[in-house]
Amino acid sequence: MFNSVLVVCVGNICRSPLGERLLRQALPELEVTSAGINALVGKPADKTTSKVAAAHGLSLHGHVARQFTADIGVGHDLILVMEPGHKREIARVAHHLDGRVMLFDKWTTGRGIADPYLKPIQFHETIYTAISTAAYEWAKRLAPRE
Repeated sequence: MFNSVLVVCVGNICRSPLGERLLRQALPELEVTSAGINALVGKPADKTTSKVAAAHGLSLHGHVARQFTADIGVGHDLILVMEPGHKREIARVAHHLDGRVMLFDKWTTGRGIADPYLKPIQFHETIYTAISTAAYEWAKRLAPRE
């Protein structure tokens, strides 16, 4: 059983905040946080990402980007990354965590979820849908069994 999940992308301002909040919404009993492998430390969620999320009833208010570190990773049972390259980067900086790392879209496409940063709002919508669908699939698998 998993008690904590870390969602990772690059800047920790678009994809991982979405994944974090969607998983938290679906599984309130689970500790879910996020970080970036090249985080824009201290920045709020991207404005376009926040706008798209809000249109779907999800708030990213209060999000603050933070840098992934091995110490942060160790504190989580499962680390969900947005792209295969993120998995490789975590293995490079914290090889002891490799067994905890999986793709966020493992149960959907399994190819990774592209970065919408500085892309048109329509692309952000597409990415929101991909992350939402993948979060739902993870939630089904991570939900406590009765």
